[in-house]
Amino acid sequence: MKVSRKITQNYLKNSFFLLLSLLCIYYSQAQYTPGQSDFWSQVRYGGSFGLGFTNGGFNVALSPSAIYPVSDTFAAGISLNVNYAKFNEAKFLAYGGSLLSLYNPIPQIQLSAELEQLRVNQTFNLGGSGPEDNYWSPALFFGLGYTTRNASIGLRYNVLFDENNSIYADALIPFIRFFF
Repeated sequence: MKVSRKITQNYLKNSFFLLLSLLCIYYSQAQYTPGQSDFWSQVRYGGSFGLGFTNGGFNVALSPSAIYPVSDTFAAGISLNVNYAKFNEAKFLAYGGSLLSLYNPIPQIQLSAELEQLRVNQTFNLGGSGPEDNYWSPALFFGLGYTTRNASIGLRYNVLFDENNSIYADALIPFIRFFF
């Protein structure tokens, strides 16, 4: 199990840096022409809030984000993530980042994909001070949401969900996302 987690983490780290490198190359090659808005004036800021409940626990997540609208239907960006979860005798605090892509096939429907890498600090309360476990936890979410103006509400599914090591209560997580 440790070997499998390490292979998955290495694959996701490499994928994350490859995607980030490609985005940087793409944007560095874009040429500025007079009369055209510059990159930073088109960046939209916002983020998402997530909340999950399960038998004996809960999870809350806050993710401030910045996205760039590549076209009228597609946007890509980055997020910082902070998560807190408590399940029975275990507490989790996680922090990290993610790459985010949003696609609106029609204005009211938003499809999303998010590659997330979190550093998890886990503490067990076993009648006093319990053992700790610190590790990296990858997640790959695919989501579907309803969008109106600056807000989206929907569900996202973590295809890499591992109930033994995940900060999330379940693979399916509701979200609320805002961008201005």
